[in-house]
Amino acid sequence: MNEGNRIPLWVKLAYTAFMTVLVPVYWANYGPANFLYFCDIALFFALVAVWKEDSLLASIPAVGIFFPQMLWCVDFTTGFFGYSPLGMTGYMFEPERSLLLRGLSLFHGWLPFLLLWMVMRLGYDRRAFKAWWAISWAAMLVAYSCLPAEKDPDAPLLPYNINYVFGLEERQTWMAEWQWLAIMLIAIPLVLALPSHLLFQRTVRRVA
Repeated sequence: MNEGNRIPLWVKLAYTAFMTVLVPVYWANYGPANFLYFCDIALFFALVAVWKEDSLLASIPAVGIFFPQMLWCVDFTTGFFGYSPLGMTGYMFEPERSLLLRGLSLFHGWLPFLLLWMVMRLGYDRRAFKAWWAISWAAMLVAYSCLPAEKDPDAPLLPYNINYVFGLEERQTWMAEWQWLAIMLIAIPLVLALPSHLLFQRTVRRVA
């Protein structure tokens, strides 16, 4: 890799400092299961990628979350006007969540742009789409098998229905749970990751 493609040291240090704060705060408030969300998985991939300057490690989270996080940005922006068309960001306006928690969660808005910038600097690795497909399947299967489908009234901040494996917002009841899971296993990679894969292939320098 030539010197012009390197990630500046200040970016590495700033991102690492952010993760040093986010991980213990999230762990204490949301528990370790929270890190199974796709966006949180992307955070850790980005942390390694920003130091190793590895195009595949940057491409994997970029292809996985760029499109859905763009939707998050739209939903968050409209939330200031009392309208959340996608229901993705209502938690950002819940007063029971501290300003620290909500402030840290703003990473959903800037992480996709950081990943896009990294991919543009390091190149896009086409293997990322298949890799993210496998990672997303693993995360969904663990969430479905081991984690709750509904909110715990005694611990309302603990995550549930992670990665929509039981329903889009709440637990769906109009088909068998395994049927819903099967749909999500196919739909999430194809609907949310494939568009980014095709876009990056056309617009970003490819390295593999």
